[in-house]
Amino acid sequence: MTATDRAVELVHIAARAASDKLATNLLAFDVSEQLAITDAFLLASASNDRQVKAIVDEVEGKLREVDAKPIRREGERDGRWVLLDYGDVVIHVQHEEEREFYALERLWRDCPVIALPADLDGPVQD
Repeated sequence: MTATDRAVELVHIAARAASDKLATNLLAFDVSEQLAITDAFLLASASNDRQVKAIVDEVEGKLREVDAKPIRREGERDGRWVLLDYGDVVIHVQHEEEREFYALERLWRDCPVIALPADLDGPVQD
């Protein structure tokens, strides 16, 4: 099983929105084989707490435009790591220090990477 077309579409929209707010180190994984609860993860880094919030707001706004609403949102109060759960896609927006410390990409390194558009800060499409 692989991530659905809808999940990949949401990842691309969210990645573009995050990039528009200067998120760095964008990385998406197809986790559909390992997890029954979601198809894809998108990881994005921010340099400060305020930027984390700006990225989250932009991602939510752009996904709302395509009728995607978060099922759950966690971590917004602290502003260091916000998790947005859209069912098919889970988006992690992390302060750079949290990203380095928790290293989610190491946990999911055996999962296929979802290619992102070439003009974003992440793995590029062929």
